[in-house]
Amino acid sequence: QVQLVESGGGLVQAGGSLRLSCAASGRTFSTYAMGWFRQTPGKEREFVGRISKSSGSTSYADSVKGRFTISRDNAKNTLYLQMNSLKPEDTAVYYCAVARVYFGDDARRYDYWGQGTQVTVSS
Repeated sequence: QVQLVESGGGLVQAGGSLRLSCAASGRTFSTYAMGWFRQTPGKEREFVGRISKSSGSTSYADSVKGRFTISRDNAKNTLYLQMNSLKPEDTAVYYCAVARVYFGDDARRYDYWGQGTQVTVSS
């Protein structure tokens, strides 16, 4: 079992930045790929980005590429999402997730989820 707790969300003006954190429990954090997703009311959870267990590989949705950066600190059991040049359309609840044996964009194949953190970007 892995428990994930996101933090760092909030209200920011368009063009601003936020850094989300995801603290994970357990001693196996470094063995899992991880991802960030987001969701707005009435829509399916949307892939934002993912990172391999060793940070050697990252991938991003086209909508955030060049603006968002995923990183992880395995010594601290923490995943990060640096969000720059934020747009109103980035407004959503952001979730981090663990994939024990999967490395991809499909939210259904992630095994553990945090409770989410709200990001609101005003125009």
